[in-house]
Amino acid sequence: MQTLAALCALACAALLCGWLARWLVLKLFRHMRETLRTGWAQVLMHDQVLRRLAKAVPSLIVQFGILGVPHLQPRWSTLITNAAIAFTVYHLAHALCDLLNAMNEAHDRDEERKAAVQTHSIKSYVQLGKLLVSSFAAVLIVATLLDRSPLLLLSGLGAMSAVLMLVFKDTILSFVAGVQLGSNDMLRVGDWIEMPQVGADGFVVDIALNTVKVQNFDKTITTIPTWKLMSESFKNWRGMFEAGGRRIRRSLPIDAHSIHLLTPQERSCLSGIALLRDYWSEIRGLRAVDDAQPGTITAHSGHLIAPDQVSNLAAFKAYAYAYLLAHPRIHQGPGMFLLARTLEPSPQGVPLELYCYTNTTIWVEYEAIQGEIFDHLIAMLPQFGLKLYQRSSDYGMHYPVPGTGAASDRPQDAAPPARNHVVAG
Repeated sequence: MQTLAALCALACAALLCGWLARWLVLKLFRHMRETLRTGWAQVLMHDQVLRRLAKAVPSLIVQFGILGVPHLQPRWSTLITNAAIAFTVYHLAHALCDLLNAMNEAHDRDEERKAAVQTHSIKSYVQLGKLLVSSFAAVLIVATLLDRSPLLLLSGLGAMSAVLMLVFKDTILSFVAGVQLGSNDMLRVGDWIEMPQVGADGFVVDIALNTVKVQNFDKTITTIPTWKLMSESFKNWRGMFEAGGRRIRRSLPIDAHSIHLLTPQERSCLSGIALLRDYWSEIRGLRAVDDAQPGTITAHSGHLIAPDQVSNLAAFKAYAYAYLLAHPRIHQGPGMFLLARTLEPSPQGVPLELYCYTNTTIWVEYEAIQGEIFDHLIAMLPQFGLKLYQRSSDYGMHYPVPGTGAASDRPQDAAPPARNHVVAG
């Protein structure tokens, strides 16, 4: 009866001390934390850490109080003491894990304050630390309950190293890959990455020890093993956001039938376009040099051109370049190339390619700017006598009927397509 009464009293005392410790620790350390207002105080005195430490008090009371229980057999005393030690180790391990979580939260808040979107992540290191703490605590708990030395268990684990390496292979590879990604600053939370081999195209939302989560543009989530990001290639668009410009590289297929040399009347009409004034001034300068040296093709500004033989495509290319230079939403900073060039002719016409950068990286604004530019240039093509290449089933609707000099107004009067002409479906 004395032993039973003492055990009941010890249990009540342990519960009471645990409640008092939780109340005092939270009240005292919260006040201290609010007084200090420093980063390390917010981490070390986190509420979750303090609660876990307070939960270890009852088991500590049992460890030291069990010695005062009268008439308790040694084997029962040892068993209760070992169980109390195991609970103490369990709560202390949880407290360390909660401390690592608090460090991760504080780091994320600090990174979000420095950079609104793109942040470095230490989540993989935190998870590795929690794994090590949990493994060490598990060895201590098992050794305590078995009343054996932890070194004995560790020696047994050494003999199972091959099995452990096989079980934790992905974890080890992912940790090494995470260290390399972080040290080389190859990946951050908020980066837009493309990895077609795994179906990932979107923003990184989480970097963990074993996995990296990517939210695609269709709002699906692709989970990539961390080690795969080092063993295979991926595209990171962070450089585009940091540069502040997004590239436009698109071609207009010009119908080769509509390309011709400008007549004096056409040059006179185009001379009224303000964006072509510098171009015509250059042409007039070439004309003066050519008059001084008749019968030659003059080199000027890197161009070889006969002053009286300017094609409508060359004039339109000069207009497109001047239009891009004058556009307020085109980035003209260092490294932001701007050009308008003709590519190699193909069965689909002569491609006129525009290469430039917008001064915004926002997708919606980028598409609006790109659409505005090409809408305007397509609308200006007829003024230069040019046409877009477009496959059509009615060839005679767009070209003059032989012998008439003009296009037919009625489909039935149009010339039939040639026998070797490809008819679009």
